[in-house]
Amino acid sequence: MPSSRQARNAMAELLADTGSGPVYELGSGWGGLAIGLAKKYPNRQIVGYEVSFFPWLVSVVVKRVLGLGNLVIYRRNFLLADLSAADVFVCFLDTGNMRAISHKLSAERSRDGFLISNFFALPSFEADNVIKIDDLYTSPVYRYQLRRGIAPTG
Repeated sequence: MPSSRQARNAMAELLADTGSGPVYELGSGWGGLAIGLAKKYPNRQIVGYEVSFFPWLVSVVVKRVLGLGNLVIYRRNFLLADLSAADVFVCFLDTGNMRAISHKLSAERSRDGFLISNFFALPSFEADNVIKIDDLYTSPVYRYQLRRGIAPTG
């Protein structure tokens, strides 16, 4: 399910004050968010992970057509990938995948950073900023500050 334009805009807004390091999209789908971020932040490395072949292929073709040299999209399961180079994670994942990424980040986090999530909360972490978008559900977009060596709440 692609993120709405309002959600993508809110995520880009929350990304603005997170530094200049690499941004990883976990489950990049058709590439709408990753491509938008690569265009908005040309000086930041944007990395997408997508396991489904056709969405991955479409996003790779669009990336090449647009000449986005700061965007890399892997056809790989992000839960099996080394995410240690990321400064920021962005995602629109279901509850089960949010639980899985919460465990992965708790176990493997070796640096400070951020996670920005569309609609679904990150279990055991407390958001430092929430934007409610103007849609039917007043959907939340969460930003979490991830601190190395500090255990999640709950």
